[in-house]
Amino acid sequence: MDSRAQTPQAGIFALGTSSHAYLEFDRVGRADANELVSRLAGLREPRTTIGGVNLVIGFRPELWRDTLGAAAPPDLTGFAEAIVGSDGFTMPATQHDAVLWLSGSAYDVIFDVAREAIAALDGVASVAGEVSSWPYRHDRDLTGFIDGSENPSLALAPEVALVPPGAPGGGGSVLLLQQWAHRVQEWESLSVQQQADVIGRTKPDSIELEQKPETSHVARTDQDEFGEIFRRNMPYGTVTDHGTMFVGFASEQGPLQRMLESMAGLDGPRDELTRYSTPLTGAYYFVPSLSALTAYAPEEPS
Repeated sequence: MDSRAQTPQAGIFALGTSSHAYLEFDRVGRADANELVSRLAGLREPRTTIGGVNLVIGFRPELWRDTLGAAAPPDLTGFAEAIVGSDGFTMPATQHDAVLWLSGSAYDVIFDVAREAIAALDGVASVAGEVSSWPYRHDRDLTGFIDGSENPSLALAPEVALVPPGAPGGGGSVLLLQQWAHRVQEWESLSVQQQADVIGRTKPDSIELEQKPETSHVARTDQDEFGEIFRRNMPYGTVTDHGTMFVGFASEQGPLQRMLESMAGLDGPRDELTRYSTPLTGAYYFVPSLSALTAYAPEEPS
């Protein structure tokens, strides 16, 4: 057996990178799904000492599993329908055929590799969405709070993020990708204590509040209740228009879907954070293991 059979795509766990880009693609017309996967699998990561780029490649679950017949969790589905809360709050469904997440040490290299990737897909797929992002004050999002406080350590993250060995799609991961735009004026009109009540944690040091409101973000996304995920969120945008790219990995779809439904208020109060941050996109992708992906790559010239 290929020694990489259960090896994940390395970029999932590549913390500390300072520049990111998320490209979502749709097939052009009746372009062959195999050709789309082959061209994405054939992309090469630059490996110089200071110019390396991590590539994470994922596909709409139905395209990877049903169209190609490749292994993936049988119950995994794309984000086909919007999630609508009892008060009309909506998380939109903007599912696309493929995603390419690039991360590296500097944006110039990300920029060049992204352009090369788009050119490599010419005639097969077109860019349906593009977002660039970067870290803010080391580990904070643009609300000023630390993001990912409940993330598992890197030693434990594979158990949370990866489909177990032996299961369909073993070594792969379920990715939820969402773009959330911050409502800056409303958020910044709150006092620090009011913001802490919305999040459920203190702002300076991310300590969970002993008496957190039921509507707080921490309460509505309690991983002890819904299941663990591995978050790689990043800020995006400009001074006047910005927010958070939610990048969540899990071994199965259930924890991610349950958290979204809880945030929208399908089973209780709506997450208070959703009154200050608006979801613009929503898609699920299957990120296959390294060997499952490279099996579709064209042979390199000798």
